[in-house]
Amino acid sequence: MKTLFKNALIITSTGITSGEVLVNGSKIEKVSFNCPINEKTENVIDVQGLYLSPGFIDVHTHGAGGADFMDGDLESIYTACKMHLNHGTTSIVPTTITSTKQSLFDFIDLFNQVDLHAPACPNILGLHLEGPYFSYDQRGAQDPENLRNPDPDEYLAVLKRTNRIIRWSFAIELPGAMDFVKVLRDRNIVCSLAHSDATCEEVFRAYENGVTALTHFYSGMSGVKRVNAYRVAGAIEAGYLLEDMICEVISDGKHLPKELLQLIYKVKGPEKICLVTDSMRGAGMPDGNYLLGNKHSGLPCIVEDCVAKLIDRSAFAGSVATTDRLVRTFCNLTTAPLFEVIKMVTLNPATLLNLQKTKGSISEGKDADLIIFDENINIQKKMVMGVIIE
Repeated sequence: MKTLFKNALIITSTGITSGEVLVNGSKIEKVSFNCPINEKTENVIDVQGLYLSPGFIDVHTHGAGGADFMDGDLESIYTACKMHLNHGTTSIVPTTITSTKQSLFDFIDLFNQVDLHAPACPNILGLHLEGPYFSYDQRGAQDPENLRNPDPDEYLAVLKRTNRIIRWSFAIELPGAMDFVKVLRDRNIVCSLAHSDATCEEVFRAYENGVTALTHFYSGMSGVKRVNAYRVAGAIEAGYLLEDMICEVISDGKHLPKELLQLIYKVKGPEKICLVTDSMRGAGMPDGNYLLGNKHSGLPCIVEDCVAKLIDRSAFAGSVATTDRLVRTFCNLTTAPLFEVIKMVTLNPATLLNLQKTKGSISEGKDADLIIFDENINIQKKMVMGVIIE
């Protein structure tokens, strides 16, 4: 079946231009700017001057819609995915939190049963393991009882259990971390620094060995500190100095103030920023009490002021953002034009995952993952692999 989008403001990686897009099956067949596509089609969608954008890609999310990916059942996984799709996320990477070894194995076994192309869901691209190899001092809302160093017996068993892991976040300064990087790199799994107390120099060495991203930049991450009276730069400074290092940014307006969003944009530019929700089950839900992680044994937290917090309000416990909110907030708090911000939630995350040949932009031959939204980033229509999802 062919679908023609007409009267659209097409968002590309270089600008916004009036045009039309023809979809054939699951692929984009033709893109035409300022010139009509004269072809008979079964389905014509009049975009009515609204924006036609690549579908958003969220490479770091723990849940939404009252469900957490670690709840222990397939229904929760699909529920969270569908909530994110309602807000424009057409491709998603479910993410774990630190847990026991057995809980991690159980989740891997469950995720192996997930239909990666489930009906009315975004594309489920694979799995992002966040932890359990983290620094105690940068643990944030991660359970300290489950923190540990990279253990070959554990991570090799995990990698043997599934081929669906596409990204792993961990503290790169821990004993055994560089051997772990090499194992992941040999399997083409994206290596990200997270919840780390590393020095700038240690991040440089990790980058040289294959670490390509900083998970939720600033959050759970070392900055300048004094060691024996001398100032020592940390992971944050490394993120700025390493031009090719991709920085995840939670642009919910809570995790980072506008001044830091502006600084990140000024230094990293639109090419090396990847917006993520890092959302927990409270995304798309009203304020109230929730559990971070498994619905039976997770960490109690409270959602208020449009963010999740630990019960004692000493730290954030993940965001409750959806990707449309990320775009809206980044546009409102920085000088970045809309097309650049869209790149941060489409082509940049696709590039991080080495999927830029098939996803992340409106280009002929790429997957037909498309969304329509208005000037306030309110999602009007979603298409996943050529199928309109109501």
